[in-house]
Amino acid sequence: MTIKDLEPKIVWKYFDEITQVPRPSKKEEKIAAYIESVAAANNIPCKRDKAGNILLTKAASKGFEHLPTVVLQAHLDMVCEKNGDVKHDFDNDPLKTVVEGEWLRAEGTTLGADNGIGVAAALAVVTSDDVKHGPVECLFTVDEETGLTGANALEKGFFTGKILLNLDSEDEGEIFIGCAGGKNTSATFYYGSEPAPEELSYFRISVKGLRGGHSGCDIHLGRGNAIKILARFLSEEEPQDILCSFEGGNLHNAIPREASAVIGIVPDRKESVRVQLNNFAATVENELKHSDKDVQLTMESVEKPDYYIIEEDEFSLIKALVACPHGVLGMSSEIEGLVETSTNLASVKIIDDETIEIVTSQRSSVGSLKQAASEMVAAVFELAEATVEHGDGYPGWAPDRNSKILKVAQESYKRLFGKEAAIKAIHAGLECGLFLEKYPDLDMISFGPTLRGVHSPDERIEIKTVAMWWEHLKDILVSI
Repeated sequence: MTIKDLEPKIVWKYFDEITQVPRPSKKEEKIAAYIESVAAANNIPCKRDKAGNILLTKAASKGFEHLPTVVLQAHLDMVCEKNGDVKHDFDNDPLKTVVEGEWLRAEGTTLGADNGIGVAAALAVVTSDDVKHGPVECLFTVDEETGLTGANALEKGFFTGKILLNLDSEDEGEIFIGCAGGKNTSATFYYGSEPAPEELSYFRISVKGLRGGHSGCDIHLGRGNAIKILARFLSEEEPQDILCSFEGGNLHNAIPREASAVIGIVPDRKESVRVQLNNFAATVENELKHSDKDVQLTMESVEKPDYYIIEEDEFSLIKALVACPHGVLGMSSEIEGLVETSTNLASVKIIDDETIEIVTSQRSSVGSLKQAASEMVAAVFELAEATVEHGDGYPGWAPDRNSKILKVAQESYKRLFGKEAAIKAIHAGLECGLFLEKYPDLDMISFGPTLRGVHSPDERIEIKTVAMWWEHLKDILVSI
């Protein structure tokens, strides 16, 4: 079985086509051109704003002209993550999808169901003659994954509907009515360097095999952070060892799955370091045996690098990484099981021969606690004499249990499936809070099929839930 055999065919047809179009964040031109081509082929009015957001509009089906306009909203970009041994160019290569039992995944990369499946469903609504609906607007935003910049730049009046269905959630049978706000905190270390000594032996210490995941949806699952693990090991190294490089993680909203460092040691310490690493690996494996059982720590010889980081700057960097908080900082007292505040130590990257950049991301459903978390992270790096910058961030979306569209969606779900949908808020960031700033009268919900492993190469979508979600979406459109 392949993706072309799946039902509902029209939704999977569009998702299949979307997986063939490269669409990294900030590089959405190809997927935008694809959307415009679909609109042109189906005589659907289409416009773009200055930020690159796209709006398709379609008149009501015959007999449904009296219904209010509904906005179907999804984002065009995807998180581009791959396993270290996979060759894939996200700027040019199509994804390779695989049906595996009840799930669809990609070969060694993220699948992009976040939020390609939402885009596919919206296109299916406006291009199908069989789906009944009132007036519909499809809003496709850009650059959601790296800063929600499309939603942030959205102009007032770009769309007209006052009911918005966000198609960017990841659990079928759950309707979301609130989300956390977020903010990035970045630290820049300026380090001194010296030529790497000839008499030392050089090795790359790597952490890999971790599951990673979405820093909002998966932060509470206790998965390992490759950067934290590697820094912890290096903090125990002997003073005569030197650090030549340290890199790990990739995206601000993904828990780091891999990290590596090149170190120099005196030759007769090779075996003792290897024993030390093996002992440390056993400790980490025991700690993560329930959440990240495939963690690996490896040591391999490498060529002598040109330079190493001088001792005092190495000390500041490694100790700051060890001290930097990561994970859940607090749980909600209003919604059971909801993470209220968290922080993600996301990436460490060498920018040039004197600069290392560290990116972290804070989330909270309470604005003041989001600010407090970012200030706590900043304090760690400022004490290590790094330069710290805060991003603009984005607002949360406060739950409204009196929402009219929520009531419609609840009644629809029970009628279709004979059970109650769960009403929840999510710790991940959605664009809904930004929409409310410019369209304060919007009535919104967010819902979607079941996705797992989002923001990692383990990303997959449960096939049967797409059909259920599609039926729910269609029923909502005629039940408003």
